[in-house]
Order: sequence, then C-alpha cells, then structure tokens
Amino acid sequence: MSFDSLVRPSWCPGCGNFGILAAAKNVLSSLNLRPENVVVVSGIGCSGKISHFIGCYGFEGLHGRVLPVASGVKLANHGLTVLGFAGDGDAYGIGMGHFIHACRRNIDLTYVVHNNGVYALTTGQYSPTSPEGFVSKSSPFGSLEKPVNPIALALSAGCGFVARAFAFDVKHLEKVLAEAIRFRGFAFVDVLQPCIIWRKGGVQFFKERIYDLQESDHDSGDFSAALERSFETSKIPVGVFYKKESPCFSDKIPQLKNGPLVDKKPVLIDSLLKEFY
Repeated sequence: MSFDSLVRPSWCPGCGNFGILAAAKNVLSSLNLRPENVVVVSGIGCSGKISHFIGCYGFEGLHGRVLPVASGVKLANHGLTVLGFAGDGDAYGIGMGHFIHACRRNIDLTYVVHNNGVYALTTGQYSPTSPEGFVSKSSPFGSLEKPVNPIALALSAGCGFVARAFAFDVKHLEKVLAEAIRFRGFAFVDVLQPCIIWRKGGVQFFKERIYDLQESDHDSGDFSAALERSFETSKIPVGVFYKKESPCFSDKIPQLKNGPLVDKKPVLIDSLLKEFY
C-alpha cells in the first residue's frame, strides 16, 4: 500500500526531514496499514509540513499542540493508527506540558520528534535542545541554559516506549519506527536531525559518536539501565532505551470497550440533561 502524496516536499535539499519522511512512509507500507486508517498530526516548524507529504489523513495543528490533537483523534476512534510529528521547539518548548502528560497517560499513539537543536524555520534561534553556549540570533553571546534531555524526561514521566534514532540512518530509523508503531501504548522516538543550514557540521558530529543500543549489552526492559544510558554524552546511544507495555488510557474508559466512539449512535444532549431538570 503506497503512502505517497501528491504534495511535494519543500524542505532544504539534503535536510534530515527527508530521511524521517522516507522511513515513515516505508514503515507504514511494510506494516500493511491502509491510508484511510492512518492519521498523521503535525505542528508548526520545518517538521510541521510532514502531514502534507504522507498520503493518509493529516492535521497540521498549532505550535506545541500536536499531542492534544493526536490524543483527541485516538480517543474518538481508537481503531486508527495515529502518529504525531513535532520539532524539538514544538515538543520540548511550548509543548512540554503536553509531552509529560501524554507519557503518563499512556495513550496508544506514536510521537516522533524531529530534534535539530534549533528553531530552523524562523532562521536559527536557539531551542530547548541547543547546547549550552550555542550562538544564535536569539543568543548572540551563547545560550545560558542547559539543554533538555528528552530521553530522561520521557522515562521519568512513565513512558512505556522510549527510543532515539538518527535521521541520516534511514534503515535503522525504520526499525525503530516499526517497533514504536507496533507498541501498544505511548511510543516516543526522539530523532536526531541536525539542521544542515543552522547547525553546520552536525551530521558528521553524530556519525562519529552514535552507537546502536541493540548491538551492545543493553537490556531495554531495565528501567535503571535505560535512565543511565540517557545521560551518556561522549558516545550517543540510539535505538530502544526502554520498552514495557501496560494498560493504555483507552483500556480504562468503559465507553470504549464496545468499539470506537465514532461508531456510537448520536445521543441528544437534552436526554442526558433531563435527570438534572
């Protein structure tokens, strides 16, 4: 099943977003999902246009509001496969509160963050994942803030599937995304996607440092080991840090046990209010 779109990508030539797009489309096809049963929700920023470039249902929301929309879609029809795509400014800045609560609620959707460490669309201001001392238009003397650690945050918030990938290694990214989409619960994938315009040299920086957790002795069922790995900096681990299934948010809602809300017959609000008259 093809997930090609009639809309052509408008990213900068060589951008890592192309790798994320290719991996997502390939995985959705390989999992034999049908486009009419898949919804892609995106936010604002360079990553935000990805919902236009995948041939399925899509929704481009407000800055930082990917997860409220994606959660609403999933709760309205939990038979759909729902993916949210956000940038690091979108996800870890204005959207940080939604991220933490989505982790603890364990809503069954996949959240992919394009982490390039900069606000690229607005020409290079520093973001929540920019390194301390990063010089940009909004930090001419260097950023004074320590960068957010998305992996550690997700783990501490109770996320059941926590992973990291590299946008310029599409095959590995496909493996991680396939496992994330198959996971029943909130699956979070932080994708290192250095901006080739505003973070020059970033691609080579990561290529020299990343290693695959699944090719080491890492146990993805060990929470303490996952948390310890999340703080590694001299070498940068990619792959699945932690994976543990537990009841989803929708499992705890009695009204969803007999099928999606969209399949229910509409109820007139007057009939529900009569008991309060």
